[in-house]
Amino acid sequence: MSAPAPILNALTFDIEDWFHIVGIDALSDPRGWPTLPTLAAERTRFILRLLDEHKTKATFFILGWVADRYPEIVREIAAAGHEVASHGHMHERVFTQTPGQFRDDLRRSLDAISRGASAPIRGYRAPTFSITPGSEWAFDIIAEQGFTYDASLFPGSRGHGGYPCPEHPHRLQAPGGAELQELPMSVGRFGPVRMAYSGGGYLRLLPLGLIRRGIEQSHAAGRPCVAYLHPRDFAVDCPRVPMPVARRFKCYVGLSTTEGKLRALLREYRWGTCAGVLSAAEGGGRSG
Repeated sequence: MSAPAPILNALTFDIEDWFHIVGIDALSDPRGWPTLPTLAAERTRFILRLLDEHKTKATFFILGWVADRYPEIVREIAAAGHEVASHGHMHERVFTQTPGQFRDDLRRSLDAISRGASAPIRGYRAPTFSITPGSEWAFDIIAEQGFTYDASLFPGSRGHGGYPCPEHPHRLQAPGGAELQELPMSVGRFGPVRMAYSGGGYLRLLPLGLIRRGIEQSHAAGRPCVAYLHPRDFAVDCPRVPMPVARRFKCYVGLSTTEGKLRALLREYRWGTCAGVLSAAEGGGRSG
């Protein structure tokens, strides 16, 4: 009897610019964004080349603000065969918005992204995983706008989000009755600490051995790993602005290590899109 196929993991990229970091006074006024140096297009093209080298497909959660300014980037992502999804429009945390504001933000993102992508946009990820207890109304609006899955939940505590939920792909029911597939962020247990390990600052900070340990934990439990990165995670020369010391550390630690770690993970594990991972989970009968 042949061995089962390796677990398919979800590789995702949140396509936003370096100045879309939330909660930083120097970057809080969107009217100033067009005047700032940009790296979104250049580093996204770097990511596309890297994925092509490794023959790997991924899901790109694209910010509508970026799609408006660089429609050619959306077209290039789609043309390369990757999944195009929405990261909202203005990178506003969900729990800071009213339902009306959130609906408008989603619609604007869909309009912008759809101009460069011909395939239906099925997936959504909230900026900073910011669907939190009390903002479940967002799920109804996500479904109302035609999305079939969400990837916004972080099953642990964190500064800008955190939501208690199953750690495996599952189905959730919104307050109004709509149903969505959910692909939560991966967390691992390292001694007494429970934390993310496979995305953003976590991936940049942690040694590769600890990241592998987190992936193996997920696989041992029958769960895929969900990894996420941003264009700025590959930019050693990312611009700096004044911010608290702790935020500066989280934003800039380990930038020189991102590429090497990602290449190692692409060689060692099986990666694909969120849609592919959710389809595999449904096929296996795993639901929450």
